[in-house]
Amino acid sequence: MARLPGMNRRDWMKTTTAAGLASGVATARAAAPADPDRIRAENARPGTRDWMNTNVRVDPKTNFRSPAIEGYVSHTSIRPGETLTFHVSTNPASRFTIELYRMGFYQGHGARLAEKLGSFAGQVQPDPEIGPMRLRECLWEPCASFKIPEDWVSGVYLGKLTAEREGLQSYVVFVVRDDRKADYLFQVSDNTWNAYNRWPSQFALYDDGKKNWYWGPDVQTSFDRPYGKYCQIFDAPLSVGSGEWLLWEFPLAFWMEEHGYDVTYISNIDTHLDPEGLRRAKGWISIGHDEYWSLEMFENVKKARDDGLNLAFLSGNSICGVVDIHPSSDGRPGRIIERVGRFGAPRKEELEQGFPEEALFKKNGPNEATLIGAQSTFPVTGGGDWTCRKPDHWLFRGTGMKEGDSAGGLVGWEWHGEPWDIPGLEIVASGPTKSPRGEGVYTATIYPGPKNNFVFNASTIWWATGLSSPPGFIMPDVYTRPQGVDPRIQRITTNLLERLRGTP
Repeated sequence: MARLPGMNRRDWMKTTTAAGLASGVATARAAAPADPDRIRAENARPGTRDWMNTNVRVDPKTNFRSPAIEGYVSHTSIRPGETLTFHVSTNPASRFTIELYRMGFYQGHGARLAEKLGSFAGQVQPDPEIGPMRLRECLWEPCASFKIPEDWVSGVYLGKLTAEREGLQSYVVFVVRDDRKADYLFQVSDNTWNAYNRWPSQFALYDDGKKNWYWGPDVQTSFDRPYGKYCQIFDAPLSVGSGEWLLWEFPLAFWMEEHGYDVTYISNIDTHLDPEGLRRAKGWISIGHDEYWSLEMFENVKKARDDGLNLAFLSGNSICGVVDIHPSSDGRPGRIIERVGRFGAPRKEELEQGFPEEALFKKNGPNEATLIGAQSTFPVTGGGDWTCRKPDHWLFRGTGMKEGDSAGGLVGWEWHGEPWDIPGLEIVASGPTKSPRGEGVYTATIYPGPKNNFVFNASTIWWATGLSSPPGFIMPDVYTRPQGVDPRIQRITTNLLERLRGTP
């Protein structure tokens, strides 16, 4: 939607917001027909490695932001036919371009160029004021609007921003979703990307202005700001602008699309706002570091499980922090998250050994293990080997694994333990974890749902490191180091995906 002469930014955004709400993520839709060959056909199109940024400069004063060129988009998740707006700052001012890439396999290149926009006249956009609860909500002027073409395939899209002045680069990231029936819903963990985003400096959910890693209430973060460089574990320049997508999640998408699985993509915000949309799939997948959920997300996924949806948590530290999700100041839904509590309530060890501010939480949730099968337990962080405990289980069919066989270093850097007392729950893998905080015990679990469905918990953020190593991927190395692509983990995941879609 073009911005009219004389129309200020807020009025223009309200107009586009109204248009988006009429058809956007906040509105449930009937499921569209299935198209099981769509991913296979999409990945037959020519790919490129030009999606990778090669000239990134992070401001050493902040450690996180890239002021030469940085931006954000108006939606975390958007449907074809809806309008996305881009908000970009260049300092110093420079013309710039936006290249939009869909992430997938594409002959091993990892992405396909879908559109190139610009060039545009860049400008220095103002840093937002520090609002209540330390909120930094950018109100930047839009540089461009783009109607998502009707034929765009659901997926995670990176917008590569390149400033012409020095050729410096960064990303914006968003999900294109659809409403079709599919075998799998791949949920990206963008609430957690937002929670750990310290842009412009020390303004994550973990920053109260006093403590470097604060874990209490009364802090908000906004999706209306650029993603700074990833702030934990290792130095990852490709994370500038892309959240945690390239770190823990892309290897699963790369591998699934290589094998033509019928997958469609959603964000955490879709799970929060569109519970009926969960029912168009046979299996739902959480991936990577899926820590921050609203109570509505929990209830929506729990109800979908009770109605027969299969669930797979290929993730760690999942459903740990309770967040309320608020609209932006101009009314767009799902743009601000606020930490309000802890699923399962604060743990005694956490209160005593590092996070006493958890006692101030206002809205704790049910124990996450009642949905996942296990939970985040102290010391929360740590690493270890993923060790088989049920070799006769269908999960291990064709792997050749015996009891005690391990995938070295696959558990990390956060995990789940203390399995819940659920009828039929089985511990399929378990073992010790180690970190400077102390030792723990992780448990990977599986339990039957009420309608011949099931819930699997891999109990590690690093599961996808055993599946593929896409271009640009950096192997994590803290507490322990995953050993990389493992045919046994690939086979376990194949067995799991077949069961998720009901074709064992």
